[in-house]
Amino acid sequence: MNPTQYLPMQAKTILNAVTAPSMPFDWSINPYRGCQHGCSFCYARSTHAFLGEAADDTFQHRIFYKDDAPAILRAQLQRMRARGKLPSHVAIGTATDPYQQLEAKAKLTRGCLETLAEFGVGVSITTRSPLVLRDLDLLRALPGASVNISIHTLDARIWRTFEPSTPSPARRLDCARTLTEAGIRVHAFAAPILPLLTDGEADTEALVEALANAGVRHMMSSFLRLSTPEVKSWFFSVLRTAHPELAEAYGKLYWHSARLPDSYRRPVYSRIASQMKRYGLSEIGAMEVPKGDAAYALGAAPAAAHAASLNHPMAESPFSSEAGASPCQPVQLALF
Repeated sequence: MNPTQYLPMQAKTILNAVTAPSMPFDWSINPYRGCQHGCSFCYARSTHAFLGEAADDTFQHRIFYKDDAPAILRAQLQRMRARGKLPSHVAIGTATDPYQQLEAKAKLTRGCLETLAEFGVGVSITTRSPLVLRDLDLLRALPGASVNISIHTLDARIWRTFEPSTPSPARRLDCARTLTEAGIRVHAFAAPILPLLTDGEADTEALVEALANAGVRHMMSSFLRLSTPEVKSWFFSVLRTAHPELAEAYGKLYWHSARLPDSYRRPVYSRIASQMKRYGLSEIGAMEVPKGDAAYALGAAPAAAHAASLNHPMAESPFSSEAGASPCQPVQLALF
C-alpha cells in the first residue's frame, strides 16, 4: 500500500459559487482534495487528474488540504457582507468527505464551521464519518444545520471491499442516532446502491429498518453511477478483484452508460419507497429542504420520485444528459 502524503494547497477562495442550474445549492466548501476513505465509486476521484495526479489509489493516498482555509473564508465572507451579498446557506462536503481522517488533526472543517457561525450562515454537511460529532457544539449554533449521513449497506464484506477506509455502518448509524437526539436534522443517503450486491429485497429492508431504528426519518436512495471514465475504470478494477463473477454482468449494465437502465431501477426504487413508508421514513425530496442539502449532488433522487416520474429533470444527477443512455460526463468543477 502506498504511504499517505499530505500536501498543502494554496487557495484564493474557499467558498465557491455553484452556478449549474441542476445543483440544489448556491455555495459549496470542500477543504480537501482527494479522500482517505478511498471509496471505489467516488465520482470526485477523476478530479485528481485536474491536479496532474492519477485517479487510482493515488486519490486515497495523496491528499491536498487547503491551508489556512478558515482565514481565507473569513476574508471572503467579510467582503461579501460588505456588498450585502452574504450567503444564507452553504453545502460542505459536496465532493470529498470533510471529515476524512486528516480532519481530526487539521481541523479545517471545524475552522470553517466556526467562521460560518460568526457570520450566521447555515450549513448542510455530507459525510460518512462520526467525526462530525466532534463539532456538535457548532452544529447547534449554526442556523438550520443538517447532516447527510452516507450509508449504502450493512454488509461488512461489501463495505470493506468498496469503502476500504470508511467508518463502519454501525458507527454511522450510531452517529445518526446521536445527532438526531441532539436535535440536529439528519438525512440518510442510501447511496450508491450496488446492483446485484446490495439491491436485494432483504438488503434494502435491513438498511431502511436500521435507519428507522437510529431515529432517521428522511432518506434518499440512488443506484451506482459511473460518471467518468476514470471512476468507471477504478470501480471495475475493484469489482474484478472482489467479485469476478459479476464483472460481465456489470459490463453489460454500464458499458455504454453511466447509469442503469430504467427497467432495472424502477422496480427497486418502487420497492424501497414501499419499505420506507412501512418504517415511517419520508423521501428527502418530499420535505422542505434548504438549498445546500446535497440530496441530488451525489447523483441521487428520492425513491418515490423515481417510481412516479423517472423523467423529472431533478431525478437525474447533475452530470447526466438525456434520460436513458447517459454517457460519462465531466465533473462539476464549481464544487471545489
